[in-house]
Amino acid sequence: MTASAFLLAACTTSSDGDGATARSSSSVPSASKTATQPSEKKLTEQAQAVLAAVHSGSLVEAGVERVPDGIHTEPTLSEGKTYRLNLVCVGSGSAQLAFTPSSAGTATTVPCDQSVVQQPITGKKSVRINVVGAQAATGVIAWQIDAI
Repeated sequence: MTASAFLLAACTTSSDGDGATARSSSSVPSASKTATQPSEKKLTEQAQAVLAAVHSGSLVEAGVERVPDGIHTEPTLSEGKTYRLNLVCVGSGSAQLAFTPSSAGTATTVPCDQSVVQQPITGKKSVRINVVGAQAATGVIAWQIDAI
């Protein structure tokens, strides 16, 4: 009977508030990661389908990123040549598009409502494209640069 009391005390001690909190918090993120992965995959497929419908010219570069991660790319473009940047955000909120140097393209807002934002880009020696999600924006941003 003394051993049972000790075992009961040991079980009670190991499952105190801190131990229970650690266990429940470690199991919750893995469950939510599993739940969000299929929706990110679905959003990615939707964004890629939208871009495929507007594709024209020769593909230079393309990709998909999570809105909170944004897009930060420096594509290799030919000086003086014209390109078209197609962007689509699928989710909620919006993102802001900016170019460096600013003369390479026009800064604009990209709504996360599956509408396509098209921007002409003038090839420069070095062009940086940044798309940054607004606070609390979610979903994915897909982009495609076509030589026209």
